Amino acid sequence: MVDPNKTHQTPEAVTGNPWSALRQFTDARVALGRAGISQPSKVHLDFQLAHAQARDAVHRPLDTTLLAHQLGQVWPDASPCLKLHSAATDRQNYLQRPDLGRRLDSASQELLRQVAAAASEVHAFDLALVVADGLSALAIENHAAPFLTALRASLTGPSWRIAPLCVVQQARVAIGDEIGQLLRAKAVVVLIGERPGLSSPDSMGLYMTWMPEIGLTDARRNCISNIRAAGLSHAQAAHTLQALLERSRLRQVSGVDLKDESLAPPRMLAEQNTSFLLD
Repeated sequence: MVDPNKTHQTPEAVTGNPWSALRQFTDARVALGRAGISQPSKVHLDFQLAHAQARDAVHRPLDTTLLAHQLGQVWPDASPCLKLHSAATDRQNYLQRPDLGRRLDSASQELLRQVAAAASEVHAFDLALVVADGLSALAIENHAAPFLTALRASLTGPSWRIAPLCVVQQARVAIGDEIGQLLRAKAVVVLIGERPGLSSPDSMGLYMTWMPEIGLTDARRNCISNIRAAGLSHAQAAHTLQALLERSRLRQVSGVDLKDESLAPPRMLAEQNTSFLLD
């Protein structure tokens, strides 16, 4: 029988984890502790919130009118933006049929043919920039305009003839191949919302291809991923892409034949967090 007059120390509800110090270095769900044999309530609720944010990012519609206005201000000499659509009719169709997200609908194809026809050169443009919703319109809303601002400042080498900016709804990465081919562009860069993770609902990726055409595989593309506040900065991503574009034009290759040999400027290196493993 418990003596009510005896003072008892109440144990903590949550049992900590000895590796909890690692959590300051990562968003990954490590060293969460436990409550009895279960997760602590806060940890469980945080997981549910992250899952809901990821689902919302996948289904969020892209405001193409607002985005086109923002991009037109960033790159006025490449405007007006061309509003395009994939062959996927709606979001459900897009999620169920990835193949339709890789091709344009007929109206978008005709629009690009008209734009390319106005140029007499074999290659109408040096570079086509494609902004696609992908699996996270939130990523595009947050990062497309700031990234393109940084990229424009980074393209300081020989002039690039930039095609009208393309904004595409219900798009997959490979849609850039068809857009680049129809515009007769030497290179295409696709800015696209990446599949949301449980700590990154707004991560944007870049895919660069030299001499794009329908049917290319991922081996022909260079990828720069994880562009977001807690990942790769706009300035770092723009610096890396600028270096890849310059070498791609020099060597006339991309993908597995083109490696990222760029070094970040000292200012960028100083801003990067060092790994706790090296401290």
